[in-house]
Amino acid sequence: MGSLRKSTLGLLMIAGVALSACGGGSIGSGNLFGGSKSNDTQQSGVRHTPAAEEQRETIWDLFANVDDPNTTVEVNKYIWNAALDVLDFMPVKAADPFTGIIVFDYGRPPGSGASYKATVYVKDPALDARSLTVALYTRSGPASASAVRQIEDAILTRARQLRIGDGKL
Repeated sequence: MGSLRKSTLGLLMIAGVALSACGGGSIGSGNLFGGSKSNDTQQSGVRHTPAAEEQRETIWDLFANVDDPNTTVEVNKYIWNAALDVLDFMPVKAADPFTGIIVFDYGRPPGSGASYKATVYVKDPALDARSLTVALYTRSGPASASAVRQIEDAILTRARQLRIGDGKL
C-alpha cells in the first residue's frame, strides 16, 4: 500500500511539473521557453505573435472555442455545378466544397483520343472568371494553354446558364 501511495504521489508531482512548464518564465506569460511577453514587446516595440496565440494563456484554453462563428468559406455554386457538368466525362477523385477544390481523374472527352485529368479551384463566391482556376493534364504532361482556356470558358458559360435558369437574377 505504501508503494502505491508513493507512485501516485510521484505521478501527481510529474503532472504538476509538466503543467507548470506551460506557464513559462513568469506567471501567465504563456511562453514555454522562459521569456515573458512584456520583454518581447520592450525589446522590439512590435509583437510578432499570432492573434490566436495571444488569446491563449493556459493549456485549457486550447479546448475553448475561440474561432469566429461568423467566418464562412464561400464557393460559387453555379461555377461548382458547371465544372461538374462540363467535366462529367472525368470521374471525380476528390471534392471539397468548403475549399472549392474538385480533383478529376483521367477520362476521355467524347470524340477525342486523348485522356485528361483536371483540378478545378473555385476560389470566390462571385460569378467571375477570376473565381475559377483550372489545371488540365494529359498523360504526357500539362495540357496546352488553349485547351485550359476552352475548359474555363465552357465552365463559365455553363455557370451563367445555370444562374439564368435559376431565376434569381
